[in-house]
Amino acid sequence: MQVSKKRGYLRRAAAAVTMAVLMPVGVAVMGDASTASAAFNPSGQDFWVDSASMGPIKSRIFRANDGNTNRVVYALDGLRARDDLNGWEIETDIARTLTAANINVVMPVGGQNSFYSDWAAPSSFFGASGSSSGSGTGSADVGQRNRYTWETFLTQDLRNALSSRLGFSPTRNGVFGLSMGGSAALTLANYHPDQFSYAGSFSGYLNVSAPGMKEAMRLAMLSQNGFNIDAMWGPPWSPAWLRNDPFVYAPSLKAHNTRLWISAGSGLPGPFDRPASPVDLFNTGNAMGLEAIALANTRAFQLRMSSLGANNVTYDFPNVGTHSWGYWQDEVFKMTPDLSAHIG
Repeated sequence: MQVSKKRGYLRRAAAAVTMAVLMPVGVAVMGDASTASAAFNPSGQDFWVDSASMGPIKSRIFRANDGNTNRVVYALDGLRARDDLNGWEIETDIARTLTAANINVVMPVGGQNSFYSDWAAPSSFFGASGSSSGSGTGSADVGQRNRYTWETFLTQDLRNALSSRLGFSPTRNGVFGLSMGGSAALTLANYHPDQFSYAGSFSGYLNVSAPGMKEAMRLAMLSQNGFNIDAMWGPPWSPAWLRNDPFVYAPSLKAHNTRLWISAGSGLPGPFDRPASPVDLFNTGNAMGLEAIALANTRAFQLRMSSLGANNVTYDFPNVGTHSWGYWQDEVFKMTPDLSAHIG
Protein backbone atom coordinates (compact mmCIF):
# COMPACT_ATOMS: atom_id res chain seq x y z
CA MET A 1 0.00 0.00 0.00
CA GLN A 2 2.74 2.45 0.95
CA VAL A 3 4.69 1.54 -2.20
CA SER A 4 1.72 2.34 -4.43
CA LYS A 5 1.17 5.63 -2.60
CA LYS A 6 4.83 6.53 -3.03
CA ARG A 7 4.63 5.81 -6.74
CA GLY A 8 1.55 7.98 -6.99
CA TYR A 9 3.38 10.90 -5.34
CA LEU A 10 6.38 10.41 -7.62
CA ARG A 11 4.13 10.43 -10.68
CA ARG A 12 2.55 13.64 -9.48
CA ALA A 13 6.00 15.11 -8.85
CA ALA A 14 7.03 14.32 -12.41
CA ALA A 15 3.79 15.80 -13.73
CA ALA A 16 4.27 18.94 -11.64
CA VAL A 17 7.81 19.35 -12.92
CA THR A 18 6.63 18.98 -16.51
CA MET A 19 3.83 21.46 -15.93
CA ALA A 20 6.18 24.01 -14.39
CA VAL A 21 8.67 23.67 -17.24
CA LEU A 22 5.95 24.08 -19.85
CA MET A 23 4.16 26.94 -18.12
CA PRO A 24 4.68 30.47 -19.49
CA VAL A 25 6.83 31.10 -16.44
CA GLY A 26 8.98 28.27 -17.78
CA VAL A 27 12.57 28.89 -16.80
CA ALA A 28 11.58 30.39 -13.46
CA VAL A 29 10.91 26.86 -12.22
CA MET A 30 12.18 26.13 -8.72
CA GLY A 31 13.16 29.69 -7.89
CA ASP A 32 11.47 31.88 -5.31
CA ALA A 33 8.24 33.20 -6.73
CA SER A 34 7.90 36.48 -4.90
CA THR A 35 10.27 39.42 -4.71
CA ALA A 36 10.20 42.73 -2.86
CA SER A 37 12.30 45.76 -2.09
CA ALA A 38 15.02 45.36 0.52
CA ALA A 39 13.73 45.75 4.07
CA PHE A 40 16.82 46.41 6.16
CA ASN A 41 16.36 45.60 9.85
CA PRO A 42 18.50 47.96 11.97
CA SER A 43 18.52 45.52 14.90
CA GLY A 44 20.80 43.19 12.93
CA GLN A 45 24.58 43.42 12.73
CA ASP A 46 26.94 42.55 9.90
CA PHE A 47 29.25 39.65 10.75
CA TRP A 48 32.06 38.97 8.27
CA VAL A 49 33.94 35.68 8.13
CA ASP A 50 36.54 34.60 5.58
CA SER A 51 36.09 31.50 3.47
CA ALA A 52 39.24 30.00 1.95
CA SER A 53 37.60 29.51 -1.45
CA MET A 54 34.82 32.12 -1.54
CA GLY A 55 36.45 35.11 0.13
CA PRO A 56 34.77 37.23 2.83
CA ILE A 57 31.15 36.23 3.52
CA LYS A 58 28.65 38.41 5.32
CA SER A 59 26.02 37.09 7.71
CA ARG A 60 23.40 39.13 9.52
CA ILE A 61 23.16 38.46 13.26
CA PHE A 62 20.10 39.15 15.41
CA ARG A 63 20.82 38.79 19.12
CA ALA A 64 18.50 37.00 21.53
CA ASN A 65 16.50 39.38 23.67
CA ASP A 66 17.99 38.19 26.96
CA GLY A 67 21.48 39.07 25.74
CA ASN A 68 23.04 36.06 27.42
CA THR A 69 21.80 32.91 25.73
CA ASN A 70 24.12 31.05 23.39
CA ARG A 71 21.32 29.26 21.50
CA VAL A 72 21.51 29.61 17.72
CA VAL A 73 19.38 29.05 14.63
CA TYR A 74 20.58 29.53 11.05
CA ALA A 75 18.02 30.84 8.49
CA LEU A 76 18.84 29.76 4.93
CA ASP A 77 17.66 31.57 1.80
CA GLY A 78 16.20 30.34 -1.49
CA LEU A 79 17.53 29.90 -5.03
CA ARG A 80 17.51 33.64 -5.75
CA ALA A 81 19.52 34.56 -2.66
CA ARG A 82 20.81 38.10 -2.98
CA ASP A 83 24.21 39.54 -2.18
CA ASP A 84 23.06 42.40 0.08
CA LEU A 85 20.61 40.84 2.54
CA ASN A 86 19.14 37.43 3.29
CA GLY A 87 15.59 36.97 2.00
CA TRP A 88 14.29 36.28 5.50
CA GLU A 89 15.31 39.81 6.48
CA ILE A 90 14.02 41.36 3.27
CA GLU A 91 10.64 39.66 3.20
CA THR A 92 9.70 38.66 6.76
CA ASP A 93 9.65 39.63 10.42
CA ILE A 94 10.84 36.29 11.81
CA ALA A 95 13.87 37.80 13.58
CA ARG A 96 11.65 39.56 16.09
CA THR A 97 9.77 36.35 16.97
CA LEU A 98 12.89 34.19 17.27
CA THR A 99 14.89 36.67 19.33
CA ALA A 100 11.87 37.12 21.62
CA ALA A 101 12.11 33.37 22.22
CA ASN A 102 15.72 34.00 23.32
CA ILE A 103 17.30 32.47 20.23
CA ASN A 104 20.16 34.11 18.33
CA VAL A 105 19.45 34.24 14.60
CA VAL A 106 22.16 33.86 11.94
CA MET A 107 21.24 34.79 8.35
CA PRO A 108 24.03 34.00 5.85
CA VAL A 109 24.03 36.35 2.86
CA GLY A 110 24.62 35.22 -0.71
CA GLY A 111 24.88 31.75 -2.21
CA GLN A 112 22.33 31.93 -4.99
CA ASN A 113 21.77 28.52 -6.63
CA SER A 114 24.21 26.93 -4.20
CA PHE A 115 21.97 24.57 -2.21
CA TYR A 116 24.51 25.55 0.47
CA SER A 117 26.74 22.74 -0.79
CA ASP A 118 30.42 22.21 -1.41
CA TRP A 119 30.49 22.20 -5.20
CA ALA A 120 32.62 19.99 -7.39
CA ALA A 121 33.93 22.96 -9.40
CA PRO A 122 33.28 26.63 -10.20
CA SER A 123 30.23 27.09 -12.39
CA SER A 124 31.35 27.58 -15.98
CA PHE A 125 30.51 26.84 -19.59
CA PHE A 126 33.23 26.19 -22.18
CA GLY A 127 35.86 27.32 -19.72
CA ALA A 128 34.22 30.68 -19.00
CA SER A 129 33.47 31.37 -15.36
CA GLY A 130 31.26 34.05 -13.95
CA SER A 131 32.33 37.28 -12.32
CA SER A 132 31.31 36.72 -8.70
CA SER A 133 32.68 34.70 -5.83
CA GLY A 134 29.14 34.00 -4.74
CA SER A 135 29.79 35.68 -1.41
CA GLY A 136 27.86 38.50 0.18
CA THR A 137 30.03 41.03 -1.57
CA GLY A 138 28.99 41.26 -5.18
CA SER A 139 26.66 40.20 -7.99
CA ALA A 140 26.80 37.14 -10.21
CA ASP A 141 26.47 37.52 -13.98
CA VAL A 142 27.11 34.00 -15.24
CA GLY A 143 27.83 31.44 -12.56
CA GLN A 144 30.58 32.20 -10.08
CA ARG A 145 34.33 32.59 -10.40
CA ASN A 146 35.30 30.62 -7.31
CA ARG A 147 34.06 27.21 -6.23
CA TYR A 148 31.19 27.27 -3.77
CA THR A 149 32.06 25.67 -0.42
CA TRP A 150 29.00 26.64 1.57
CA GLU A 151 28.74 23.44 3.60
CA THR A 152 32.32 23.87 4.81
CA PHE A 153 31.73 27.54 5.51
CA LEU A 154 28.58 27.00 7.58
CA THR A 155 29.88 24.02 9.53
CA GLN A 156 33.46 25.16 10.11
CA ASP A 157 34.35 28.79 9.31
CA LEU A 158 31.14 30.51 10.42
CA ARG A 159 30.43 28.04 13.22
CA ASN A 160 33.86 28.56 14.78
CA ALA A 161 33.77 32.35 14.37
CA LEU A 162 30.35 32.60 16.02
CA SER A 163 31.65 30.58 18.95
CA SER A 164 34.96 32.39 19.42
CA ARG A 165 33.82 35.96 18.71
CA LEU A 166 30.23 36.00 19.98
CA GLY A 167 30.13 33.09 22.42
CA PHE A 168 27.42 31.22 20.50
CA SER A 169 27.15 27.49 21.10
CA PRO A 170 28.78 25.40 18.34
CA THR A 171 26.51 22.44 19.16
CA ARG A 172 22.77 21.69 19.29
CA ASN A 173 21.96 24.52 16.87
CA GLY A 174 18.90 24.77 14.66
CA VAL A 175 18.79 25.34 10.91
CA PHE A 176 15.85 25.97 8.60
CA GLY A 177 15.21 27.26 5.13
CA LEU A 178 12.74 27.69 2.31
CA SER A 179 12.83 25.88 -1.03
CA MET A 180 16.55 25.36 -1.81
CA GLY A 181 17.34 26.27 1.81
CA GLY A 182 14.87 23.71 3.14
CA SER A 183 16.62 20.90 1.29
CA ALA A 184 19.98 22.19 2.48
CA ALA A 185 18.84 22.42 6.11
CA LEU A 186 18.15 18.69 6.21
CA THR A 187 21.45 17.89 4.48
CA LEU A 188 23.46 20.00 6.92
CA ALA A 189 21.72 18.42 9.90
CA ASN A 190 22.23 14.93 8.52
CA TYR A 191 25.99 15.21 8.00
CA HIS A 192 26.70 17.46 10.98
CA PRO A 193 24.46 16.12 13.78
CA ASP A 194 26.79 17.44 16.47
CA GLN A 195 26.15 20.97 15.25
CA PHE A 196 22.46 20.72 14.31
CA SER A 197 19.94 19.00 16.55
CA TYR A 198 17.01 20.62 14.70
CA ALA A 199 16.17 21.23 11.04
CA GLY A 200 13.19 22.78 9.31
CA SER A 201 12.19 22.58 5.64
CA PHE A 202 9.50 24.84 4.19
CA SER A 203 8.52 23.93 0.61
CA GLY A 204 11.82 22.10 0.24
CA TYR A 205 12.82 19.70 -2.52
CA LEU A 206 13.23 16.57 -0.44
CA ASN A 207 13.40 13.98 -3.22
CA VAL A 208 15.76 15.42 -5.82
CA SER A 209 16.23 12.01 -7.42
CA ALA A 210 12.54 11.83 -8.37
CA PRO A 211 11.71 11.70 -12.09
CA GLY A 212 12.14 15.08 -13.74
CA MET A 213 13.74 16.83 -10.77
CA LYS A 214 17.29 16.95 -12.10
CA GLU A 215 16.09 18.37 -15.40
CA ALA A 216 13.96 20.99 -13.65
CA MET A 217 16.83 22.00 -11.40
CA ARG A 218 19.11 22.33 -14.43
CA LEU A 219 16.65 24.70 -16.11
CA ALA A 220 16.17 26.69 -12.92
CA MET A 221 19.87 27.25 -12.37
CA LEU A 222 20.44 28.17 -16.01
CA SER A 223 17.67 30.75 -15.74
CA GLN A 224 19.20 32.23 -12.59
CA ASN A 225 22.35 33.87 -13.94
CA GLY A 226 23.40 30.89 -16.04
CA PHE A 227 24.67 28.51 -13.38
CA ASN A 228 25.88 25.09 -14.56
CA ILE A 229 24.36 22.39 -12.36
CA ASP A 230 27.08 19.89 -13.34
CA ALA A 231 29.52 22.03 -11.34
CA MET A 232 27.42 21.47 -8.24
CA TRP A 233 26.95 17.71 -7.73
CA GLY A 234 28.40 16.51 -11.01
CA PRO A 235 26.50 14.75 -13.82
CA PRO A 236 23.12 13.14 -13.05
CA TRP A 237 24.72 9.77 -12.28
CA SER A 238 27.18 11.18 -9.73
CA PRO A 239 26.94 9.78 -6.17
CA ALA A 240 26.81 13.38 -4.92
CA TRP A 241 23.18 13.57 -6.03
CA LEU A 242 22.31 10.72 -3.68
CA ARG A 243 24.35 12.27 -0.88
CA ASN A 244 22.22 15.42 -1.11
CA ASP A 245 18.83 13.73 -1.44
CA PRO A 246 16.87 13.73 1.86
CA PHE A 247 14.74 10.85 0.60
CA VAL A 248 17.89 8.73 0.30
CA TYR A 249 19.55 9.60 3.61
CA ALA A 250 16.30 9.56 5.61
CA PRO A 251 17.42 6.52 7.67
CA SER A 252 20.30 8.47 9.22
CA LEU A 253 18.02 11.41 10.11
CA LYS A 254 15.96 8.88 12.05
CA ALA A 255 19.06 7.27 13.57
CA HIS A 256 20.40 10.67 14.72
CA ASN A 257 16.97 11.49 16.15
CA THR A 258 17.27 14.93 14.55
CA ARG A 259 14.16 16.93 15.37
CA LEU A 260 12.50 17.94 12.08
CA TRP A 261 9.77 20.38 11.09
CA ILE A 262 8.57 19.67 7.55
CA SER A 263 5.93 21.65 5.67
CA ALA A 264 4.60 22.46 2.24
CA GLY A 265 1.46 24.21 1.03
CA SER A 266 -1.21 22.77 -1.21
CA GLY A 267 -0.35 25.07 -4.10
CA LEU A 268 -3.78 26.67 -3.91
CA PRO A 269 -3.85 30.47 -3.53
CA GLY A 270 -4.55 31.78 -0.05
CA PRO A 271 -4.48 35.02 1.95
CA PHE A 272 -1.02 36.04 0.74
CA ASP A 273 -2.00 35.68 -2.95
CA ARG A 274 -3.93 38.74 -4.03
CA PRO A 275 -3.02 39.39 -7.68
CA ALA A 276 -3.88 42.94 -8.66
CA SER A 277 -2.19 43.07 -12.06
CA PRO A 278 -1.18 40.76 -14.92
CA VAL A 279 2.33 40.56 -13.42
CA ASP A 280 0.87 39.54 -10.05
CA LEU A 281 -1.25 36.89 -11.75
CA PHE A 282 1.82 35.61 -13.58
CA ASN A 283 3.78 35.36 -10.30
CA THR A 284 0.90 33.62 -8.53
CA GLY A 285 0.71 31.01 -11.28
CA ASN A 286 4.44 30.45 -10.96
CA ALA A 287 4.18 30.12 -7.18
CA MET A 288 1.38 27.57 -7.54
CA GLY A 289 3.44 25.38 -9.87
CA LEU A 290 6.54 25.57 -7.69
CA GLU A 291 4.61 24.63 -4.58
CA ALA A 292 3.07 21.65 -6.36
CA ILE A 293 6.58 20.31 -6.98
CA ALA A 294 7.63 20.99 -3.38
CA LEU A 295 4.49 19.32 -2.03
CA ALA A 296 5.03 16.16 -4.11
CA ASN A 297 8.66 16.00 -2.95
CA THR A 298 7.71 16.59 0.68
CA ARG A 299 4.93 14.01 0.68
CA ALA A 300 7.36 11.45 -0.79
CA PHE A 301 9.78 12.22 2.04
CA GLN A 302 6.95 11.84 4.57
CA LEU A 303 6.13 8.36 3.21
CA ARG A 304 9.79 7.42 3.35
CA MET A 305 10.12 8.46 6.99
CA SER A 306 6.85 6.75 7.84
CA SER A 307 8.09 3.51 6.29
CA LEU A 308 11.10 3.73 8.64
CA GLY A 309 8.93 4.25 11.69
CA ALA A 310 10.42 7.69 12.36
CA ASN A 311 8.73 9.67 15.13
CA ASN A 312 11.10 12.66 15.23
CA VAL A 313 9.16 14.76 12.69
CA THR A 314 6.35 17.31 12.84
CA TYR A 315 4.54 17.74 9.52
CA ASP A 316 2.37 20.68 8.55
CA PHE A 317 0.43 20.72 5.28
CA PRO A 318 -1.87 23.77 5.17
CA ASN A 319 -4.93 23.59 2.92
CA VAL A 320 -3.77 26.67 1.03
CA GLY A 321 -0.38 28.15 0.29
CA THR A 322 1.86 28.88 -2.67
CA HIS A 323 5.63 29.18 -3.01
CA SER A 324 5.90 32.58 -1.37
CA TRP A 325 7.22 34.33 1.70
CA GLY A 326 4.05 34.98 3.67
CA TYR A 327 3.41 31.28 4.10
CA TRP A 328 7.03 30.56 5.04
CA GLN A 329 6.94 33.30 7.66
CA ASP A 330 3.82 31.74 9.19
CA GLU A 331 5.59 28.37 9.35
CA VAL A 332 8.43 29.90 11.35
CA PHE A 333 5.91 31.36 13.78
CA LYS A 334 4.31 27.90 14.18
CA MET A 335 7.67 26.18 14.52
CA THR A 336 9.30 28.49 17.06
CA PRO A 337 8.06 26.81 20.28
CA ASP A 338 9.17 23.38 19.04
CA LEU A 339 12.51 24.78 17.88
CA SER A 340 13.06 26.44 21.25
CA ALA A 341 12.40 23.16 23.04
CA HIS A 342 14.95 21.17 21.05
CA ILE A 343 18.06 23.36 20.69
CA GLY A 344 20.67 24.55 23.17
